[in-house]
Amino acid sequence: MPSQDELFEAVDALLEEEPQLPPPEERARLREAAGVTQARLAAVLKTSTQTVKNWENGRSEPKSPRLEAYQRLLKGWAAKYSAHAAHTTLAPAAALQPAPVPGTFTSAPEPTDTVRAPAAPTAPERPTRPAGRPATSRRAAAKKAAAPAVDPRFPHGPLAVLDGDGSAYAVGGVVLDCPATTVPELVEWTLRESGLGAPKLNRYGKDSDPLIVLTAAAAVKLGLPERLEGHEQRRSLRLPEDHPVVKQVAKAKWQLTQRGFGPWARIYRKAQGRDRQCVQLAVLSWDALDERSWPGVAQMEPADVARVLGVYATRVITPRGSTAVSGLELMTALRPPTKAVRDQETGNWVSGYNAGSLGTEPMDPAPPEATPEHPVVVNSGWSGGFLNEEAYQWVRSVDTLSDEECTLPYAVGLDLNTAFLAAAARLVVGLSAPDHFVGPTFNPKIPGSWLADLSHIELDPRLPSPFTPDGSRPTGPAWYQTHTLAYAQELGYDVHPIEAYLRRETGAYLDPWHDRLKNAYVDTLADLGVTKDLDDAAFLAAMEQHKQNDPALAAVLSAIKATVKGGVGKLRERPQGKHYKEGETWPALARPTWRPDIRAAVISKARVNMHRKLNNMAKMTGLFPLAVLSDCVVYPSPSESPLDFLPYAASGKPQPGAFRLGPTPGLAKLEGVQSMLWAVDLMEKGLNPARHIKGGDAVLDEGE
Repeated sequence: MPSQDELFEAVDALLEEEPQLPPPEERARLREAAGVTQARLAAVLKTSTQTVKNWENGRSEPKSPRLEAYQRLLKGWAAKYSAHAAHTTLAPAAALQPAPVPGTFTSAPEPTDTVRAPAAPTAPERPTRPAGRPATSRRAAAKKAAAPAVDPRFPHGPLAVLDGDGSAYAVGGVVLDCPATTVPELVEWTLRESGLGAPKLNRYGKDSDPLIVLTAAAAVKLGLPERLEGHEQRRSLRLPEDHPVVKQVAKAKWQLTQRGFGPWARIYRKAQGRDRQCVQLAVLSWDALDERSWPGVAQMEPADVARVLGVYATRVITPRGSTAVSGLELMTALRPPTKAVRDQETGNWVSGYNAGSLGTEPMDPAPPEATPEHPVVVNSGWSGGFLNEEAYQWVRSVDTLSDEECTLPYAVGLDLNTAFLAAAARLVVGLSAPDHFVGPTFNPKIPGSWLADLSHIELDPRLPSPFTPDGSRPTGPAWYQTHTLAYAQELGYDVHPIEAYLRRETGAYLDPWHDRLKNAYVDTLADLGVTKDLDDAAFLAAMEQHKQNDPALAAVLSAIKATVKGGVGKLRERPQGKHYKEGETWPALARPTWRPDIRAAVISKARVNMHRKLNNMAKMTGLFPLAVLSDCVVYPSPSESPLDFLPYAASGKPQPGAFRLGPTPGLAKLEGVQSMLWAVDLMEKGLNPARHIKGGDAVLDEGE
């Protein structure tokens, strides 16, 4: 029989243990019974609303001194609101939740039960991880529909968002405990314990490096400044080489890329065998997520940032920089330059060329495909002109407007969905170096650049010329991409090139890039309620509210569109910085993906596609556009709806060949509506109504 002193000692020891909290669902019940919001509780405990959400769904636990304060508050509420009273006076928590919108994700799921996931397992081919604090997670038990298969090597997904309290928010509602207090420790934890990463997108490719996104609080905790100041250009933002964190990285025998420690920092060591040692960091408070591509994401709670980036990573690629950089990286990830081949003499496996890719070495363009400052142009003294395959910027002359058009009350803007992406479908481009030909016979199946005179072709002045970006008639010989000359031939005109730079090896290099981004775009729109099965009226109604259905998914959609536009733009990245001199090389030229000829092919095909629709619209309806800006066209209209001027068959189906409404790349959506008087006023001033048809000072992004 124990003595009284022994019992008292045991009780005192129990009292001195860490305070115990009620189960997560009871915490939420007590707060709701007291009529206190999560935001108000967060303000009282000097923390964030997301942290309170995590406490109430079991993803994380409070730490001292908030732990004791939170326990005291819950004890007080428990005395007032017993569980029995709650069952008789309150509706079940599930009944208070709004019905979820199909295909959307909320800011924080509210699971009824949670389980603690074990530390990430070590992949068989990887070396044994050193002993240390395990990465733990709290994963919701509720199943998600159509969840992608989880790679056992990366059980916690491609990325995580780290907050200042050591919680790393991964995809799927997982929260990992990250003990790192320095950047080198964070890199080691990410590679050894986090279970983060993504499998390769092509059998010959490489797994995606894990991404850690740092909130402002996490950056400060790791010794980084909350913001970087003092640079004129955003792309030049980086820590100085003598910064303590940069020194820490070097002392731990890690390396930074030539871009240094900026908003997107890549920290690596030389790969050991098959095992890559590289971690990508993104610092939110250093503007890693550009507001134009990721609207509102940088201001979201960490869990929501993880969900937005997680959807993008799953459907597109783990972000590796700006959306433009990610768009270019996606091309290489889907078409790796090399593959393992067996050496004929030794029988050993060696690295060999992967057919259909751009290879590993950069390639000089033909002089007319280059930019004026390119070494090929400067060193050769080239003066023969350049390709001018750019997107439309055309305004119709007011002198060509008829009285009937001027009396129509509205100007309606239509925008083609990801028109550059639609142009990339089944696009044959050159894979080898260009060869020069004099007096060649035109072949529309050979990609390249052709010098030809199209000035004799006279088209309706109410339509832009398909041969120039500003829609003006050519004035003499000029360089054109294959698709532009092929369209002249399609219109019935003879084409006689003077000379050409053509490529013998060809292929549909962008096909897998197109397919992946198309699926990402269509699936994300469908999650927002805009599906392929909607009729045109329902489509317009769905598009009016799709961004409000889920701002987070709307941000994903914006990033996908920016990935298309930026990826195409990166194919001809120009030199940066005021110290650059013509004739010098610049970093982008070292990439095999610096291919201005492929960019020209995409834009040429997109512009030709636009003109073909404009021409067919004129034939079917007698309507002519007021202006075109890239992929937005403005038409005079009897009403505010495009349903009143688009061509439909007697059956009610849209006529093929003209503009058609729909959610897939190449189909159209409503861009905006203004009065006809407003449009004519801008046209008289030489301004483009398509640029401002959305309203206000909004400017349409090319390629969207």
